[in-house]
Amino acid sequence: MQTDPIDTLSINTIRLLAADMVEKARSGHPGMPMGAAPMAYVLWTRIMKHNPENPQWLNRDRFVLSAGHGSALLYSLLHLCGYDLDMEDLQQFRQWGSRTPGHPEYGHTPGVETTTGPLGQGLANAVGMAIAERYAAGRLNRQNFNLIDYHTWVICGDGDLMEGISSEAASIAGHLKLEKLVCLYDHNRISIEGSTGLAFTEDVAKRFDAFGWHVLEVDGNDTAAVEQALREARKGTGKPVLVMASTNIGYGSPAKQDSAASHGAPLGEDELATVKRNFGFPADEAFHIPEPVRAHMSAAIDKGRQAEEEWIELLASFREHHPDIADRLAALQEHHLDEGWEKMLPEFDPDEKLATRKASQQVLHALVGTLPFLVGGSADLAPSTGTALKHATDFNHENYSGTNFRFGVREHAMGAITNGMALSGLLRPYGATFLVFADYMKPPLRLSALMQIPSTFIFTHDSIAVGEDGPTHQPVEQLIMLRSIPGLTVIRPADACETASAWKTILENRKPVALVLSRQSLPVLDPARYPCRQGTPKGGYILAEWGNASGSGFKPVIIIATGAEVHIALDARQILEEEGIPTRVVSMPSIELFEEQPEEYRHNVLPPSIRKRVVVEAASPMCWHRYATDEGTIVGVSGFGASAPGERVLEEYGFTSQRVAKAAKSLL
Repeated sequence: MQTDPIDTLSINTIRLLAADMVEKARSGHPGMPMGAAPMAYVLWTRIMKHNPENPQWLNRDRFVLSAGHGSALLYSLLHLCGYDLDMEDLQQFRQWGSRTPGHPEYGHTPGVETTTGPLGQGLANAVGMAIAERYAAGRLNRQNFNLIDYHTWVICGDGDLMEGISSEAASIAGHLKLEKLVCLYDHNRISIEGSTGLAFTEDVAKRFDAFGWHVLEVDGNDTAAVEQALREARKGTGKPVLVMASTNIGYGSPAKQDSAASHGAPLGEDELATVKRNFGFPADEAFHIPEPVRAHMSAAIDKGRQAEEEWIELLASFREHHPDIADRLAALQEHHLDEGWEKMLPEFDPDEKLATRKASQQVLHALVGTLPFLVGGSADLAPSTGTALKHATDFNHENYSGTNFRFGVREHAMGAITNGMALSGLLRPYGATFLVFADYMKPPLRLSALMQIPSTFIFTHDSIAVGEDGPTHQPVEQLIMLRSIPGLTVIRPADACETASAWKTILENRKPVALVLSRQSLPVLDPARYPCRQGTPKGGYILAEWGNASGSGFKPVIIIATGAEVHIALDARQILEEEGIPTRVVSMPSIELFEEQPEEYRHNVLPPSIRKRVVVEAASPMCWHRYATDEGTIVGVSGFGASAPGERVLEEYGFTSQRVAKAAKSLL
């Protein structure tokens, strides 16, 4: 079928805007936008449901550019379709303070659904977005009322599909039969080093077929074929769809088409001028948009406005017929917490011992199902991480309204899928595994913090107290890694009460959190004696004050502890007080929350004048030196753990009340 002239003109405009952005910035990736422009154009103008005037419309289709290095393609589409991204923004591509950064950033540019660039992350985010659609539809939709009904579209490249996370994410998407997930594979056979044949010769179609996807193969330059494939995908196949589009990187560049030379560098002034002449554009004019193209592509505004207005009418009718269910939509969308909701949180007996992972399980048991937006699961460790909830049904292709997610042994994908679920705007998701496996999840952890989205990552088995499984399963450096991520709140509660308070803090805020929990049972602090519920949201607080020894003549000592080591600090305090050494115990469940407090509060908890301090944490001591001061010491773990019963390992590494007391006395 012959391509309509306005289609050709529009596609070439997209190509050249992208190339001009890269050329002006003197950096970027022109090749991918030039090759993928036809399928992106068809998707954005003929298939995708979106409203440029309201990029946050709840029932919009989601678009994820997993191949985030091709950001100039996305910015061209956003501008031409009428989003709030003007020509000056395009001309400031990759510059300081611009709204067109080198890779798409969520919350920074209107119309960008997720931050992408680390390859494979976007595809996995899209799986989470598609999961959220199925969950919300399963909870809300009724006959004749498809209130939640959006597709998630992805453009990925060869590099995305080389990354292991894409296999993890595609595998679970196929298992769940997420038919409203469609991935357009920009198959240009070029990566940075050259031909993908150097390292990537697998049969991708067979791989995705084995994953349970419906695979379509098209010529990516044939807009009619692309449109037919996308319409087939939109109609529904009972499976997620992979559209393998054979494309040409750097399309139209005589010297650089189908070459790695067009991947990550400007075409060059002379070459770009040649491309423009070949496309019939002014060779000496940058950022040229023919008026017919602007008029044609801006039609997306009226089309999108009409689609949203029709949905608003549907919502109004839905409210009339199903007012109680309509309220659930508001709860999902707003993550609303009723006044006094915290009364649902369990109380704990001070006479018992309870692992914080078990305390977290009791919290989740009380909240999941009652708070419709709170959902999650584990990477095949639900019984161990406290996320196995007896009353929760599984989310699967036979029951999309289930609240329990089985991610399988896929920690990396679980993290990115959790982020996608949060990005949907409908859910407050959590994903759980052992702390030592946080290493597998670093990229999505980092991206959750970069985007500041409300993903909660539960990490249990938090120290060398894991015991017999040995150093391969005993985290040492992972807490340091988590705390090093800007914008990620790490909470390591000392007992069941701090754990419940931690969950209250998590749900009353919309930030990414790593909740770090113990495997072993711990004494439950008596809230009548210890201010744990009030102190936990502050990150650090005075758990036990100096006692009768305050007038003994000894210099006072502060013991700072986190998590399972807090009860050791309390026992050490008793030893020191009995010997006449005034000792304060500070529980520090979250350094990040503590540092958000006013200076007056922080100085009250840790007076600058009191520099004899002992920090106790069964992990690497690297982040604690500023709190220990030059007159203090740290009881930590400088090497790896060992295989033995957990109590013996702790004893051998110095985590006993006697050893902590001895460390404190050595400072005096």
